[in-house]
Amino acid sequence: MDKRQFFKTGFMGIGALLVSSKLKALEFYPTSPVKKWAVVYSTWCGSSRDAGVWISEGMDGIADVFDVRENPDLSKYENLVIGGSIRSGKVSNQMQEFLAQNNSALKGRVRGLFAVCGNMMQPVGPEQTKTLIDNHLAKLCDTDNVLSKVFLGRITYGLMDKDSRQMMEGFDMPEYDNLKRADCMAFGKEILSNA
Repeated sequence: MDKRQFFKTGFMGIGALLVSSKLKALEFYPTSPVKKWAVVYSTWCGSSRDAGVWISEGMDGIADVFDVRENPDLSKYENLVIGGSIRSGKVSNQMQEFLAQNNSALKGRVRGLFAVCGNMMQPVGPEQTKTLIDNHLAKLCDTDNVLSKVFLGRITYGLMDKDSRQMMEGFDMPEYDNLKRADCMAFGKEILSNA
């Protein structure tokens, strides 16, 4: 093997190793050697995905972030933040099923709960927290007395399934975006500081 071929082959091999380690989604977040965190969300239009990523950013990026449709293995995580987008007062069926199937993995590990809802573009108050978190999500997670937050969401018609889009357009609802990165990051910081 000549010198040129040797270097070419070596660089290709190193490049292949570097690329393969970067293929996992959201694995670029640094992890803490002391605490293992995960944020698990369900979403319809991407609002809760963004909220989950921003919550992790507020926690200095120590949490892996998973869409519930990935069916993540929670056994390696000591601390969990659970949340999702709300329709008709509930998180998605996938989230409800996931929480029921993983109930034992949640015991004593849930450190925060969040919900993302449109709330008819009105400010969120204690009533939404009680309805969406205390009376719904906390019960699904079989937990109470953890930090929780309800964020205003957004509507992006291009990301909705046909039936949901028709329903929202029937309400004459315009597209809007009330989800704030700073609010989500502040919630992440609060969770981390209370852990």
